[in-house]
Formats: sequence, structure tokens, C-alpha cells
Amino acid sequence: MLLRMSTLLLRTLREDPADAEVPSHRLLLRAGYIRRAAPGGYTWLPLGKLVLDRITEVIRSEITAIGDQEVHFPALLPAEPYRTSGRWTEYGDDIFTLADRKGAQHLLAPTHEELAALLVKDLFTSYRDFPVTLFQVQTKFRDEARPRAGVLRGREFLMKDAYSFDLDEAGLQAAYDRHRGAYRRIFDRLGLDYTVVRAMSGAMGGSASEEFLAATPVGEDTFVGCTSCDYAANTEAVTTPPPAAGDPDAHPPVEVHDTPDTPTIASLVELANTRRLGGRDDWTAADTLKNVVLTVRRPGADVAEPLVIGVPGDREVDLKRVEAALAPAAVAVFEEWDAHPELVRGYIGPQVMAKLGVRYLVDPRVGPGSAWLTGANEPGRHATHVVSGRDFTPDGTIEAAEVRAGDSCPSCSSGELTIRRGIEVGHIFQLGRRYTDAFAVDVLGPEGKPVRPTMGCYGIGVSRAVAAVAEQHHDDRGLVWPAAIAPCDVHLVAAGKGPQLEAAVDLGGRLAAAGLRVLVDDRTGVSAGVKFTDAELIGIPRAVVVGRRLAEGYVELRDRATGERTELPVPELVDRLVGEVRPDRV
Repeated sequence: MLLRMSTLLLRTLREDPADAEVPSHRLLLRAGYIRRAAPGGYTWLPLGKLVLDRITEVIRSEITAIGDQEVHFPALLPAEPYRTSGRWTEYGDDIFTLADRKGAQHLLAPTHEELAALLVKDLFTSYRDFPVTLFQVQTKFRDEARPRAGVLRGREFLMKDAYSFDLDEAGLQAAYDRHRGAYRRIFDRLGLDYTVVRAMSGAMGGSASEEFLAATPVGEDTFVGCTSCDYAANTEAVTTPPPAAGDPDAHPPVEVHDTPDTPTIASLVELANTRRLGGRDDWTAADTLKNVVLTVRRPGADVAEPLVIGVPGDREVDLKRVEAALAPAAVAVFEEWDAHPELVRGYIGPQVMAKLGVRYLVDPRVGPGSAWLTGANEPGRHATHVVSGRDFTPDGTIEAAEVRAGDSCPSCSSGELTIRRGIEVGHIFQLGRRYTDAFAVDVLGPEGKPVRPTMGCYGIGVSRAVAAVAEQHHDDRGLVWPAAIAPCDVHLVAAGKGPQLEAAVDLGGRLAAAGLRVLVDDRTGVSAGVKFTDAELIGIPRAVVVGRRLAEGYVELRDRATGERTELPVPELVDRLVGEVRPDRV
């Protein structure tokens, strides 16, 4: 393949676009890989499409190697299968819906579990047909409320999704393990620094899932690791070790105190210690019980219901953790104070939740027998010795409190958690029988009785992987693509007119004939400085400068990643590059 910049659909930019928020967005736009077409939608220009295709090739090679078979489902889907599975309402505003000319409801596919299950039901009738795994690489659609960061979070994106069908749990585990191994090989080949973390299944359903997160400060996902063991988890999936249960009757009776002008936990603690509330002067924020009011709207519900969550006062409620725990319900900050005067803002306590009929969930740290300084449900008043299991009984526990660096590891207990940010580039799920149950997918088993297959689902964000690689592989001059997925193997720069230009085009043709992907900067009327700047911005691993030493029979080979420069005789160049890029051709 030989591309010539004089005719290539490529426009590089000297300045950062005003709406580019993160390095990958900024550099992919500036280097001419993508162009914004609509909010959350991007056109892939020739160089960008080459990277997208090379990543797809890596994925396809590893996925077919483990036995997956490629199909291609439609992107425009009828509503009925999604109504049957319940996800038509579970997805809520996250899906694009439309009606055809006959009024039938459709959606643009966010994912294809329903269609995969229906296809297996249609084609397979016997246990002899299993196991089977199908995959596709296809455009998906989600109506992001705030599309951002270029192709990292768009409304339209390319995804590889696979669906395994097995007759028992052992088969599902084997399929899950095969894909987990394939994903490691894929992301290794892409040159990504990634971590496999425990995750929540969300609207996908299922009993277990893991995410593959590419580490970067701009990532939307926060994940933890342990200083002593191999525990790693998305913060949404982190569990809190509960304290040992105490004796509810071991505490004094509840005392109510006047606590004026205590709008914050800090001001409450200061007053409590000054006045020795409850006979103590050693109160800390961790001894207080903060009660946060949210609203929860269940799929298909007309109205939202209030929910109160109790957490230790030294912690904030993490809405992402709440949403993950309550999925597929929608969660929002409570604003309807005037409509609920029974909830005394700033002084809410758990003592009256059951009487008010308000659902009350607590952090696992609020265990049976624990005593708290908390609101008294009266303006300007708090209560001490409010005991869980005596003065209030929660409706359950919820992982809602923020996770902090230094928290104890829930796996080994001896280690502490560290916190990093990352981009989700892959997610694998053990779905179980949610979808085969929904569509009554049964096959004849070996004993002549019906058997219902169990499913796994395995996704990779292909277009997002482009951005993730760009986030991890760039410097202050531009992109630095790993050789395995760069749009071209060699970038030839003609730093001069006449013989340099002719020599660059000739070398490019010879390298292309040898099986390399070649980009030649054969533009006229463009200075050498601009060409060098563009070469660094575009980020192809190897650049060959055909410059002033051509008359002496030399060209310069530059390594984009290391900056190393080597003078080479022209006759040696082709063999040298072919040996590095395509050793099978030597």
C-alpha cells in the first residue's frame, strides 16, 4: 500500500480544536484521523480508518483463533425482543427509538444479546450443536446525554461483541476463560497498559463480569488495586468488609440535643465535642451518620420515589456506585423538599424512616449494634446513642459510600487500596440464562429432555480502543503509534525538491512492493519544517528523511518512539525496513 500526501484526504491542524478535551481527542483531530460530523459522531478519515481496521484485524485474529464464528446482525432492530427481555424500559433514555412508516417501534442496537439468543433458538435444536459462540464487529448506538472526549464517549461507536452458548455452568466458565485469555493477548498486541478488574453487570445482567481498563488520568472509570494482593475492581464493584455485630442493648438510651447552626458535619462535630454531647468529647466525623436523600425511578415507573441512604459522616455518597447497585433504576439528587416536609432537611435521622414509609439503606459499616450521632428529624436538633437494630432497622445495605485510597482491601484485609483512573476497552460477562429464559431457548439434551443453554457476552470497544491507545502513546509533539496498529509502517519525507521528491516516491514504491504500508510526503510548496512537524504529529513508527545527503547516497531513518536517528545508504534501506517490519519477506 502506498499513500501520497499530495492526494491523500488529510488536513493537519497547527492549533488544538476548541472543543477537544483530552489528548486523544485533540491529537486525532489535529493529525487528521477523524472529523466531527455531529454531537457524539465522527467521520473516520483514511488514516483513522486504517488504524481502526488494523485494530479490528488484531481482534478478529485472536477471536477466531478460539473458535468464535463471525456473523453480522442488523443495527435497526424491532422493539418486541427488547420488550420481552425487559431492556426496552431498562435502557430508558439511553437508546435511540423510532417508528417506521407503519408505526412499528424500533431501536438502534446498543448491543445484541436478544438477537443472538433468537438466532440460536431458530437454528439449533440438539445438544450436539453446542457449544457455539458468535461474534460480530458492528456499529452500536447509545443516546449519551453528554457525548464527550471525541470517540471515547460517542453516540455511535464500533464494537466487537461475542455471545457464547453452553449447556452447563462448566461450559460457560470455559468460554469465559477462553475470552479472558484472548482479550489479554489482544490488548497486549495493541500495546495497552491495562488492568483486569471486577465489575458490575448493569443492564446486561448476569452473575459475574470483569472490565479491561486502560490506565490514563482522563479515564471515566475509577478502579482500585491492593498493595498486598492481586485484588482489582472498578470502584462501583468494591465491597466493604462489615464490622463485627455489636449488642444493640449495650448503649444508653437515645438523647436529643439542641444543635443550632450546624449545617455541616464539621460544625456538628465541633459543637458535639464542645458541649460533650452524649457524655463524649472525642467525636469525629466517622461517628456521625449522614443521611442523604435521593430519588429512584424504576424502569417503566411514572414517578420517582425518595430513597434515604445512611453513610458514616466522613464519607460522601458516590452516585455512580448507587446507580450501579440499583441498576437498571435511574438515580438523581432529591430536589422535592417542599413536597416532603416530613423529611427535615439537614436534620434527617433514620429513626422515623419506617414510620414514614421511606426506603432506608445503609452503608455496610452501619452494622447491627453500632451507635451514631445523627439527625433527630427536628429542625436544629440531633440525637446521640441512635443504635442500629434498636432505634432503627435498615431495609438493607448498599455499597454507596465513596471509596478512598488507603481503605482496607476487601480480599486480603492486610493491604490498602490504591486508586487509578482508566478507560473501559473491554468487558466480559457471565450472563447465565437471563436471555435464554426470556425467549425459552431450549434444545434436546443427551437424555432426551429439554436443556436450556447458558450465555456469556464479551465486548471490546474498537473505536474506543483507538482513543485509548492514543491516550497512552503520545508526546508533546503528537501521536506515537505502536507498530502493530499504525496506519502505515513507514513515513517517507521528501525534504527537498527535484531529486529528493523523486527518490522518496521511488523508495515508497519499492517498499510498498515488498509488502509494507507506506506514506510518502510528496507535497510541493510545503517546507521541510512543516513536513517534519506533520510526521511527528501523525506518529508513524518509522520516518525516512530523503534530504540533503541524498547526493552522497544516504537517507536518514528516524524512530518516532525513541527519537533515534540513523544514516543509511540508500541501497540498504529497503532490506533494512523489510527486515524490521516483515521479516518473513527477507
